[in-house]
Amino acid sequence: MRRIRTAAGALAAAAALIVGLSACTADPLADQYRAGDNKGYIAANGFQTTEIAPENRTDPISFEGTLDNGSAVSSSDFAGKVLVVNFWYATCGPCIIEAPRLEQAYQTFQGQDVSFLGINTYDQPATALSFARDHGVSYSSAMAVGDAQLKLAFNKATPLNATPTTLVLDKQGRVAARIVGELPEASILEAIVRTLVAENA
Repeated sequence: MRRIRTAAGALAAAAALIVGLSACTADPLADQYRAGDNKGYIAANGFQTTEIAPENRTDPISFEGTLDNGSAVSSSDFAGKVLVVNFWYATCGPCIIEAPRLEQAYQTFQGQDVSFLGINTYDQPATALSFARDHGVSYSSAMAVGDAQLKLAFNKATPLNATPTTLVLDKQGRVAARIVGELPEASILEAIVRTLVAENA
């Protein structure tokens, strides 16, 4: 009996130690990501992808705004190109995880009629630029936090509190695909973009 009690006590102590260590090393961003409540991230059971047939696409999205580097940007800059638009902010856990996957897809289509644009929904330009440097993101982002018109332009296409979300616009500027949640693999986005590049080629 004494040995059983001793063994049980040791197991209880070990369990308490493990719980204590996990509490000390918990990642708040990861916890929020799993809970689905980190500043607007809407959990989508991993991610959700919707592709829209050409005949079902709505009107082109017309927008203008200011990039993180201070330059002006508008939908006319991307006329005739497939445009990938990613909604993100710097402390969004899934945004951090998917950033290199988006960059990988961006690099895949260099020299083709494909552009990428981030839409930062929360931060100031300095924070957005710092994120890009730290995570190797080489395409620019438009700043939406103080730009009501930019938010309004995309409001019908996606709720801006669903972060991250990635829209893919066809060559006419219409939403052709929507990815809600963290992009699991660059290849998923690349396949969507290739299909749109081939449309009306």
